[in-house]
Amino acid sequence: MKYYLVAGEASGDLHGANLIKALKGKDPQANFRFFGGNLMAAEGGTLVKHYASMAYMGFVEVALNLRPILRNMKECKQDIADWKPDVLILIDFPGFNLKIAEFAKKQGLIVCYYISPKVWAWNQRRVYKIRKIVNHLFCILPFEVDFYRKFDMQVDYIGNPLLDAVAAFRPNPDFLAQHNLQDKKIIALLPGSRKQEISRLLPEMVKVARHFIGYEFVIAGAPAFDVIYYQQYLDGAELPIIFNATYDILHHAEAAIVASGTAVLETALFNVPQVAVYKANQLMVSAARMFLKIKYITLVNLILDEPAVKELIQDECNTKTLTHELDLLLHNEPYLEIMMQKYKKLHSLMGHPGASAKAAELIIQYTVNEKTPA
Repeated sequence: MKYYLVAGEASGDLHGANLIKALKGKDPQANFRFFGGNLMAAEGGTLVKHYASMAYMGFVEVALNLRPILRNMKECKQDIADWKPDVLILIDFPGFNLKIAEFAKKQGLIVCYYISPKVWAWNQRRVYKIRKIVNHLFCILPFEVDFYRKFDMQVDYIGNPLLDAVAAFRPNPDFLAQHNLQDKKIIALLPGSRKQEISRLLPEMVKVARHFIGYEFVIAGAPAFDVIYYQQYLDGAELPIIFNATYDILHHAEAAIVASGTAVLETALFNVPQVAVYKANQLMVSAARMFLKIKYITLVNLILDEPAVKELIQDECNTKTLTHELDLLLHNEPYLEIMMQKYKKLHSLMGHPGASAKAAELIIQYTVNEKTPA
């Protein structure tokens, strides 16, 4: 069958790659075309557009980049119409993908939404639109099933694909030697995968590094950028920037400072003590605080429904506060033990690997059934 996938950021590229791999295992004739990234491209198929030119963060950035966003959307719709896939698989990225779903539904395509949009966070009435334009919705967070049930919507809970990615990870035994990281304990810096995240968060992370001279601060580079891009935010500091090795960095890390997003959950699954940080346009944050219907911004705390990871947002994300929180993670045993106990509870709630395989199986099953005449 022909599968068209749309992912618009780094986490979607990771989940899309694992899903493509699972689909190939169940459908030897599978043919793929997609908006995505390097990981998806490595699994085979045709990469139409890289997510690096699509990922804009927040209302203001979206408004300022409306022309390229609309151009990308038009290109995606046209490519889908020309290729005529058997099924369209949308991965998170709701601002873009819900528009694509609406178009595809009018074209009579089967629309599967892999990784439910986070409509439970704000503007919950979008559920009614999703019911009309999405054939099958796959959820990866335990509490999402009950949320959609309130709207009389049946969804499939498949577990979390991050568990697949972490389970498949095999540490590079030569990682430390290859990157000259054998002398000091490592602090992982994960400043995000979007330009806006990196530009706002990395300078604060670099300032914190100067207060911990006995540690090696290592930046996990996003594949959409290069060393030169990161160096402009280092203010002369010589911090290692390592690409395509985030899990190896986390595997060796004593602690981490992490941009709020999927990476916070990944860091927790590696049992690395962390502090989560978030900075965005102030107008966007002020608006979000008016409409958000959630107590926390990180998936770890949302899944647990209690604070496990400290969240430093906007003005709280500063050198002084970050230095204090990192010091607690490194030197306060009771503080650290509480976090580890909550991580243990998180692992229990998350369940076991297998989300990608289950999603692939359901996508194939639904597509075959709905394309077969009654």
